[in-house]
Amino acid sequence: MKHGKKYIDSAKLVDRTKQYEAAEALELCIKTAKAKFDETVEMHVRLGVDSRQADQQVRGAVVLPNGTGKHVRVAVFAKGDKADAATAAGAEIVGAEDLMERIQKEGFLDFDVVIATPDMMGIVGRLGKILGPRKLMPNPKAGTVTPDVAKAITEAKAGKIEYRLDKTNIVHCPIGKVSFGVDKLQENFDALMGALLKAKPAAAKGQYIKSCAVSPTMGPGIKINPAKFTV
Repeated sequence: MKHGKKYIDSAKLVDRTKQYEAAEALELCIKTAKAKFDETVEMHVRLGVDSRQADQQVRGAVVLPNGTGKHVRVAVFAKGDKADAATAAGAEIVGAEDLMERIQKEGFLDFDVVIATPDMMGIVGRLGKILGPRKLMPNPKAGTVTPDVAKAITEAKAGKIEYRLDKTNIVHCPIGKVSFGVDKLQENFDALMGALLKAKPAAAKGQYIKSCAVSPTMGPGIKINPAKFTV
C-alpha cells in the first residue's frame, strides 16, 4: 500500500517498536494528524477472546464523556405516545411501517443510529439484511431496543457509541476528534477501556487486553502498552 507524503512525514514521528502510555500516544495522534479536516481519533483493541464462541462475545455501549464530535442523526421506530416522545427528544426521523418501506424501497439510510421500541422489532427485523451489515440494527444490549426512547435518543446524541468484536477479535471505535485535545481524548479513552474491561466474558482465559492502538483518520497507528489494563 502506497502512502502520501503527509502520511510518511507523520509516520516518522512514531517509534513503531515502542508501546506508548495512553496520554503520550494521544498527543502523538494530534501531532500526526495532517489532513485539512478535523480527523477522528480511532481506538483499536485486540482482546484475548474467541469471537466464534457464544460465551466469549464482547458487545455493548458506552457514553463517551466528551462525545464523539459528530452530529448524530437518529431514526426511531415507534408509534403513538412513544413516537411523540421521540420527536420531542430530537429524533430526526420517526416512523413505523412507513419508515420500513422507505428504507426497503427507496434505500433511505440518512441516519447514524436506529432506536426501536420492543413492539416494533417485528417490523425492524425485516430490515436485518439492510441494517445488519451497516451495524445499524437495534439491539437490547446496546440500549437501542427500549421503551424509553427519549433516554436512548439523549444518550445517542450525547456521544453513546456501540462496541463489538469483529471476526479478528478486535474492537474498533471512534473516541473523538483531534481538536478535542489530549485531556478530553484521554477521558473518552478511559471510558471505553473501562467498559471493555467490565465486559470481559467469564469464559475468557489468559491476557484479556492483547494489544491496543490509536490513530487519526489519515495517520499511522500508535501502539499503547496494554500491561496496565487488567481486570
